[in-house]
Amino acid sequence: MDEVEVVVAHHERATLRVGDVFLKVDADQRRTDVEVEAMSRAPVPTPEVLWRKPPVLALAALPGAALGRLGEPSAASPAAWASAGAAARRLHDAPLPPWQGRSLDEIVSRLDAECAWLVGHGVLPAELVERNRRVAEAALRPWRPVFTHGDLQVSHVFVEGDEITGVIDWSEAGRGDGLFDLATLTLGHQEHLDDVVSGYGTDVDLDVIRGWWSVRSLLGVRWLAEHGFDPSSPGCEVDVLKSQLKSRR
Repeated sequence: MDEVEVVVAHHERATLRVGDVFLKVDADQRRTDVEVEAMSRAPVPTPEVLWRKPPVLALAALPGAALGRLGEPSAASPAAWASAGAAARRLHDAPLPPWQGRSLDEIVSRLDAECAWLVGHGVLPAELVERNRRVAEAALRPWRPVFTHGDLQVSHVFVEGDEITGVIDWSEAGRGDGLFDLATLTLGHQEHLDDVVSGYGTDVDLDVIRGWWSVRSLLGVRWLAEHGFDPSSPGCEVDVLKSQLKSRR
């Protein structure tokens, strides 16, 4: 029997790898429903669904390796990053999925609640939170909804050489702001933003991207800490929040 590798595990879900098969166990079957449906609609490579027996979803492994990891330098080429941008553009140009994503009002409400919690519990300095909340305003505007991945982390995009071999983890897919996907992809890897935008192939408002960096980082700190991750690790969410201030000076 192949060795069982725990890819990620917390109280909401777990992903295991056994040989060339990934087994995803999710307490919320609605997320799995979205993942399977989104992969069937997405105009980019996705893992093959081998079988599904709730609460387990079995997916075939993708060739290649992740584009990068948050907190670590990416070994991928500029062309590979551009290919990721091009894949995002194909997704955003695709027909909208029939289900909704998070609304602007929902995001603003959650963001304000998280900012108050971070300051009230002394998790982050008030100035750091408040200034990033101001940076976030650039992203918090009406947008034209497109088909978004919703969690397009650098570790969810697989490449081989300069080509994309697939995109994983579609449980947050839905209608949303395409620039949120680009911001998620480049979070902690700001040096590759120009490559991604060149592959995306259209004008991108960089202030909106920076705004989404702040939004995602502010929303992620508590969740990560409560699920056994360290958002203050080098290059991760807290460092992103600090870098946002430096870029504004």
